[in-house]
Order: sequence, then structure tokens, then C-alpha cells
Amino acid sequence: MMNVKASNPVVFIVDDDPAVRDSLQMLVRRLGFGIRAFESAEAFLKQYDPQAPGCLVLDIRMDGMTGLELQDRLYDAGALIPVIFITGFGDIPTAVQATKKGAVDFIEKPFSRKALLERIQEAVERDLQRRKAQAKRTELEERLNHLSPRERQVMDLVISGMTSRQIAEELCRSEKTIKAHRLHLMKKLKARTSAELARIALTVQLGRADLTSDLPV
Repeated sequence: MMNVKASNPVVFIVDDDPAVRDSLQMLVRRLGFGIRAFESAEAFLKQYDPQAPGCLVLDIRMDGMTGLELQDRLYDAGALIPVIFITGFGDIPTAVQATKKGAVDFIEKPFSRKALLERIQEAVERDLQRRKAQAKRTELEERLNHLSPRERQVMDLVISGMTSRQIAEELCRSEKTIKAHRLHLMKKLKARTSAELARIALTVQLGRADLTSDLPV
């Protein structure tokens, strides 16, 4: 697999036409991203590292595995790299199929170089933001895993809107004990308020890491 640092986005180009590959590489260099070009979907899969951020510029019709088949392979494997399809044989059903599986654009030849560069820039930014959000969600999951079973129980009741006194009655514990559990779990989760506590739990449960942009780190 390729050894690509997370801070160095890569634009992957897959096209079986050497002239198109060369042209796209020259164009993409303007953006300052790393570039990896492949003559086939099979060659790309042999070297692709899902940990590498960036986007995929992909031809639809190629010898061997087609662009759509490659997208299917990535989709089934859970690889969420943004895909920009380029084709000289576009049609609405194909575009709809590609979009349903996460393609960010479907561009027909001949295309505007400026428009393509803009879409690549947007796709790379989208991937970086997704990875950042996923990293935040993973961090929050790790915080939650450090809670004791009792602290997790108290957290769930706090999120439901119950006061410490009500939780104490619910769990047949003293209010002082519940307040101690509450203080400990808030420290472990680095949450300053009950609202932040709820947002952390929802982020992990629903996979909504975009809700955590202003949480304490």
C-alpha cells in the first residue's frame, strides 16, 4: 500500500487513456496535492490505502473493471473516498447510479478545466472534513468507554432530563453519591454542561460527529 501521510491529500486518477492521464496530472498539479495515476481499476486497487485522504477522479468506461464496478468495490468495502466521474458516454441512469453510491460529481467530456479543479478542491475538502469528524467521534467513543457502568447509567438519566435528586430516587442511592458520579463522568467526558453531555452521547450513538465542532478538546 501507498505510504501517504494524513496531512497530504492525494488526487487519485484512474483512466486507461495515457493522454488523458497525463493531461489530468498536469492540471491537478496546480492545486498542490499529491497525485497518483493508474491505467486500470485493478492497478489502483492493488495500491490504494483507504487511510490516504483525497479524492478519486475516475473514468466510467475502461478495459477490464469499469469505473462503476470500481466504485461498487470501494462502496462494499466501506471506503468513503469522494469520487468524481469523467466520461464521454454519460447518461442519466448511470449518473443516478453513481450518485446514489456517493459520487460527488459526474462530468461529461469535454469539460471545463476550471470547473473540474473546483470540484476536486471541494471533494478533497469534503474528505478531510469527514476524516476530522470521524476522528472526533472515535475520541468521544474512547471517552465513553472509560465510564463505569454506574456512571454510564447516571449519564443516561441526566440526558433524559432528570435532576440529581430524581436520579438518586430512581437508583436508590443518596443524592451526594449521584452528584459524585455525575462530577466524575463529566470530567471523564470533558463536558462542562448537561447539554454538552447529551451532544457527546448523540454524536457517538448516531455517528453525527459534525455536532462536536465546538466541544472541548
